[in-house]
Formats: sequence, C-alpha cells, structure tokens
Amino acid sequence: MVTTSQVQVTIALTELDLDDEELQAEVQNLLPQLKEVEGVEDADLVAVENAPKNTKALGGFLLGLLNAQVNAANIKTLFNFLGDRLGNKPIKMVVKAPDGRELNLEASSQQEFEFAYQKAQDFLKNTSNS
Repeated sequence: MVTTSQVQVTIALTELDLDDEELQAEVQNLLPQLKEVEGVEDADLVAVENAPKNTKALGGFLLGLLNAQVNAANIKTLFNFLGDRLGNKPIKMVVKAPDGRELNLEASSQQEFEFAYQKAQDFLKNTSNS
C-alpha cells in the first residue's frame, strides 16, 4: 500500500502593512485560490484555539494565518503559487512534516521563495529517510 505523506504548511501574512480588517480580507481572498493549487488537499483559516503566542484574532480566526495540507510530492506547486501571488510581500511559513518536525521559513522575493522551497525540499527528504 502506497501512502502519500501530507505536509502541513502554515502561511503567515502578518508582516504586511495592513490594518486588521484589510489583512483578514487579503487572507480571505487568498484562501479559495490556495484551495485550487494542485496538491493542496485542504486549506483553511487558522482557528483561535490553535493560537500561537502574540497573535491577534478576528471572528474566531487568527489574523493573517492560513493552514494548508499539501501532498509532499506537490509542495513545489504550492511554493510556485505563493511566489507568484505574494513574491513581493514578506511572509512566514512553517512546514510541519508528518513526523511532527517543523521548519520555519521566511520569504519576500521570488529568489527567497525559491531558496525557501529548496530548504523545504531538503527538510522533507530528510523526513522520508528517517
């Protein structure tokens, strides 16, 4: 039986120079597009009960945060989408491997998205070899 490993990617747009409502509108606009990306199995806003320290919430969801469940084999498609859509904006990402390890990444340009993808790919290769 072949299993496809699912990777959780948390995307934070919190560094954008927007007020709370504009930031949430940006996230709400990005969500349906993210769900259409090949390899993204599920995507949603991050609920308040999963709140990291020092985060703000609006309407039961954390401001500027999205979670995506991605097929590990298609993570490049996700990074390409984020680079195309948000390549000039600072974002933070946390890639959580199936074994629970996490990798924190930041990017604010096409080159940084490519570098972040390479780091994520290396991180996930190390996961599959353990």
